[in-house]
Amino acid sequence: MDLLKDIFGHKMQVYAFVGPSGTGKSYRAQMVAGEKEIEYIIDDGLLIKGNEVIAGESAKKAPTKIETVKNALFYKEAEKQEMVKAIKHYKPEKILILGTSDGMVKKIAANLGLPEIQEIIYIEQVATKQEMETARRIRVTEGKHVIPVPTFEIKKDFSGYLLDPLQIFKSKGKGQKPYISEKSIIRPTFSYMGNFTISDLVFRQILEYLASKTQGIYKILKVRVSNFGEGVSMYMEVTVTYGVNVMQEIKAFKEKATKEIENLTSMNIVELEIIVKNIYVPQEEKIEK
Repeated sequence: MDLLKDIFGHKMQVYAFVGPSGTGKSYRAQMVAGEKEIEYIIDDGLLIKGNEVIAGESAKKAPTKIETVKNALFYKEAEKQEMVKAIKHYKPEKILILGTSDGMVKKIAANLGLPEIQEIIYIEQVATKQEMETARRIRVTEGKHVIPVPTFEIKKDFSGYLLDPLQIFKSKGKGQKPYISEKSIIRPTFSYMGNFTISDLVFRQILEYLASKTQGIYKILKVRVSNFGEGVSMYMEVTVTYGVNVMQEIKAFKEKATKEIENLTSMNIVELEIIVKNIYVPQEEKIEK
């Protein structure tokens, strides 16, 4: 089939991935895209390339379900123009549109001025009935939605609403090299299914791992975590290594730890206080005469 030229001024093939809401489309989007050698995905108002959100605002941020549908279909001129501008800039050769029906994906393509969809892949072709039922049950009972990008990419768009990262070890098939597929699970703003909590142990484990990579910190003695409405406050007591610039090491560790914890948990760090309690003096190696 010949590539189609459109208003974007370059040749492009358009595919669609269709399935009822909550059956796991976003979860499997990258797998389908990979099989068709497609780099770009349009999902719920976002333009995604690989593991990066490159344009758009997620429809799941909308205050109501009706607004969510409107945003996903690019009815609003500002959102439509932003997406068109991004497609013109990146010039994708292939693009995959996700939707709940043939009519929805065709409407998205038409609203954005994309070429006619040349192939529609259905969720039933890549997922079992049991897998779709499990995905739907999670959507209905827990209000969770999966977007095919890592946690740190979606965090700025979903601050306060992201639930947890999902990292899955997958295989492309017999004899093929396995790969890690990362997803971000979020809860729409109009969903009220309870609060998201992270154990204090998680913060300690992250801090201990980062400390093990920091020359100046020998050991973490104590960690205290306080959860405020606007974020998390942490208090640490540490043993430092003799002979290093303590102030410089502690400052660098605080910056790195704050960034990593926010990326990994999507929780805002209000304060990270570090108190030096002890100094570790490495024993000099004995030199044999």
